[in-house]
Amino acid sequence: MKILLSDKAAIIIRAMLSQPARKWVARDFEKEFGVGRARAAAVLSELRAKGFVGGIRSGRLAHSVLQNKEELIEEWLKLYKFERNETYLYYSAREDVLRSLKNYFASKKQEQAYALTLHTGANFITHYVNTPTMYCYLPAENFKNASLDLRQALDLKELKRGGNFCLIKPYYKTAVFFNTQTIKGYNVVSYLQLYLDLYHFPQRGRDHAEYLLKTLKEEGKNIV
Repeated sequence: MKILLSDKAAIIIRAMLSQPARKWVARDFEKEFGVGRARAAAVLSELRAKGFVGGIRSGRLAHSVLQNKEELIEEWLKLYKFERNETYLYYSAREDVLRSLKNYFASKKQEQAYALTLHTGANFITHYVNTPTMYCYLPAENFKNASLDLRQALDLKELKRGGNFCLIKPYYKTAVFFNTQTIKGYNVVSYLQLYLDLYHFPQRGRDHAEYLLKTLKEEGKNIV
């Protein structure tokens, strides 16, 4: 279901997953998330055709309600892989490079202009995989200039191979930052995005994704 690979559709789906009992109409997504009404209606129609949305189709009481959310996430996992993002690997000699990252954005009053993912983000919750590599999303808009400024500020070095700091231009240009959370003072992508990114990631990604899910359940939290 290729709709799951559309940025606008992903915003709609994430919103519905985060409020699974809500009765939605297309204009809700326009007002709250900036997704055009026609686009939202088309996405809801396709989700209904695939059995992921129920509710009343037409009339004064028409609305859409999410259903079969576990199956929807399973379908998403079949299509999405972290490798759809553009990644750029650098090297930092700093032991406190994450703190430097946070301080850099705080000094520019742009605290929300990044989000950590993969093992870096998930370890704030699980402490499960010990890895030296940091993974950080920057907004797709103006990525080139923003990443250059950050590299200069953090003294990130370009290498022909290897590295320990990965800057990521997101495939989901807007949706990847949906429900970004602050954990211990750092911006981390949503639980759902962590799960999606980790699931097919070659370096112990599946193990960490499953452990993240287990940890959240034990804490009484949901992946969405």
